[in-house]
Amino acid sequence: MQEVEPMEITPIDDSTKNVPEAAVDQTMVASSDEDEARQAIDMLRGDDISGRVAAANKLETVAAALGEQRTREELVPFLTDGVDDEDEVLMAIASSLGKLVNHVGGPDHASSLLPPLELLLTVEENTVREAASESAQKVADVLPQEAFQGAYAEMIARLATKEWFTARISAAGLIAFSYERLTVEQRKESITNFAALCVDDTPMVRRVASQFLGEMFRTVVRVDGRETLAEDGVLTTELVPLYEKLASNEQPDSVRLQTTENCALFGEVLTALANENPLTESEVSLVKILVPLIVATIDDRSWRVRWTAASKFAGVIAAFSALPDAIDSLVPAYEKLLQDPEAEVRTAATFNLAEVASCEAMVQASSAASGEESAEGARISVAERLVKRITSLTEDDSEHVRAALAMVATQLAPILGRDATISHLVPPVLLLLRDAASEVRLNLISSLSALNEVIGVDLLSQSLLPAILDLAQDGKWRIRLAIIEHVPMLAQQLGRDFFSEKLSSLCVGWLGDDISSIRSAAAQSLKELTALFGSEWAVEYLLPAISDIRFHKSYLRRLTAVQACTLMSTVMDPETALLELLPLVLEMATDTVPNIRFNVAKGLEKMGPVCGRSAYESQIRPVLSILIEDEDRDVQFFALTASKSLDAKFDTANK
Repeated sequence: MQEVEPMEITPIDDSTKNVPEAAVDQTMVASSDEDEARQAIDMLRGDDISGRVAAANKLETVAAALGEQRTREELVPFLTDGVDDEDEVLMAIASSLGKLVNHVGGPDHASSLLPPLELLLTVEENTVREAASESAQKVADVLPQEAFQGAYAEMIARLATKEWFTARISAAGLIAFSYERLTVEQRKESITNFAALCVDDTPMVRRVASQFLGEMFRTVVRVDGRETLAEDGVLTTELVPLYEKLASNEQPDSVRLQTTENCALFGEVLTALANENPLTESEVSLVKILVPLIVATIDDRSWRVRWTAASKFAGVIAAFSALPDAIDSLVPAYEKLLQDPEAEVRTAATFNLAEVASCEAMVQASSAASGEESAEGARISVAERLVKRITSLTEDDSEHVRAALAMVATQLAPILGRDATISHLVPPVLLLLRDAASEVRLNLISSLSALNEVIGVDLLSQSLLPAILDLAQDGKWRIRLAIIEHVPMLAQQLGRDFFSEKLSSLCVGWLGDDISSIRSAAAQSLKELTALFGSEWAVEYLLPAISDIRFHKSYLRRLTAVQACTLMSTVMDPETALLELLPLVLEMATDTVPNIRFNVAKGLEKMGPVCGRSAYESQIRPVLSILIEDEDRDVQFFALTASKSLDAKFDTANK
């Protein structure tokens, strides 16, 4: 293989005779940058891929060393000639080119970066094209208007008409973002090119064009005004028919997947126009074209298309809720998604239940028995209509659907109000609390706060108790951990008396769990309960059981008792911590297991500031002095650390 001469970089004179010290420092820095640049260029020409990638990531350093003119005249052509490299190298080059604007002379010379970017926009690797597209947009943002409408617009036009499909894919993504700064004639050409990409023979090109169709629609309306939506407007005659084609069953799944998101963007544009002035006849007609297209995705033969529609349907509802007659078609379509044959689709639709129900538009009531539209024409809120579907979802065969429902069902309570919540929402919630799947019960308990704010949990307390007890003993330790983390929230909602009577002993019992994470979470939970209900409550309901754990045969249980006492003391009033908790911890300083003794030392470090200086000098310091002389090195270390920390704290306080 013939060795290629590296680019020459004029060496910097390293003579420092008769040069001020500051100038010497600057010379050394310049020399270092020059060396690094030379090394990077040599690495770019080398055979090692990782070296070329590293060098490509240092193009800013190379450009800074070369200067603006040499970067334009030598580095950029050098990079342009090297676009047949490995994908990893091209990826690094594509990302770096967008950062070189200031190194080629600023915006006036930024167009010199377009030739290598144009070549990178045509490569087969998708990640390289995406990086090149991002860099191209960065360059375009700073280009003067003349250069933008010249070199940049011409580059996009060439990409849109190139024979190889990868170039056309890149063009489909760039056209919408360049439209605003183009001339009138160039805009017409852009729409023509974009329309051609939407009907391209290659499905991958159509897929990307479909991804940007909604953005193109929004950009054209923003730039050219709502007259583009007139009966003979460019959007009505060009882009909307394209949307119909791209949403048809003749297209592959990958193209039809974009239908829902595009429809939502169209709806947002039309709603914004309606907020300014009433919709024209042609705009109302457009709504009547779009809504059936989105409804048609509900019956699409591909479950992936239906899943996409289900996962994005809240956005569609929000976009079309203020448009005439749209909601009466969209809500029944959403209800159909809740009954889809595929569990994945039903799950995605269920996750959107609360957002869809929050729509303020009124919808035609349906018959509770048949689900058909009410003949009387009565109109109710979307939430009132959808809440009747919740009971059937609680009986869904899929645990994932029921788990999704448990996460969002209670969010309907603030929307429905107290009376409707009690009548229609509480019964299915009670069913979910008795669900056979622990994940369902846990999700519901985790989301009770919204329900509590509307009706309180008095109606649910008797059903909550068995659900909590079941989860507390669940065979999956992650389920037990999750319920422990929610105990403080439940305690606040259930109230002091109910919690003390039914659940306080359960919380202490978790300190004896076989899983370390459970025991640690239980200790943290006791701290939060102490902060919530107060020191006296903790002494009455928690301390007796914790005191017994100190004598457990397992040192791990005894260790948990030390940790719990330490955490609880930090939120107790000083007097109670001094009288009730400090003696328990001090007694454990004589435990036979070193692990317990050094955790006592760590605990005393935290308890000292709470109990005060007097307690430190009379009770804590003597115990730490004994532990400092302990035979175990770890105990000595933590005891000495605690002693120094407390000495410093109280000495500072005394000063």
